[in-house]
Amino acid sequence: MIELRPVVESDLDTLFAQQHDPIANEMAAFAAREREPFMAHWAAILRDERSMARTILCDGAIAGTIGSWLQTGEREVGYWIGRAFWGRGVASAALAAFLKVDTSRPMHAAAALHNIGSQRVLLKCGFERSGMERYDDPGGPVDFVVFILRA
Repeated sequence: MIELRPVVESDLDTLFAQQHDPIANEMAAFAAREREPFMAHWAAILRDERSMARTILCDGAIAGTIGSWLQTGEREVGYWIGRAFWGRGVASAALAAFLKVDTSRPMHAAAALHNIGSQRVLLKCGFERSGMERYDDPGGPVDFVVFILRA
């Protein structure tokens, strides 16, 4: 069973470990933060009244996070699922539940081009592909599929 609740400080150790998984980092095309920058990042998120952050619980265990924020004037949504919870429908269920909590529309999202699973989650939850973006990463350029949920 999937539940969402506000992120609390005691979640951060588990969330730190989940985002420090090299296989998950490769899939998301996102570099892990070291502990101090990670904690500073989360402190900023939790202070920002324009952001909404939720811990995803799967059968009572912390499965990851989901949240939304303003970026260049647009509402963005993103999620991170611990690898132990991949392939179980956690991301799809969490995103569907989150979209009932944050009803801002349009809502934007992006997934690495090679992250087919995340793209499927977004499509399943009603997002449409709206384009591509390339980000310059120290390891080379990374292509992302951009999505939008209009209604």
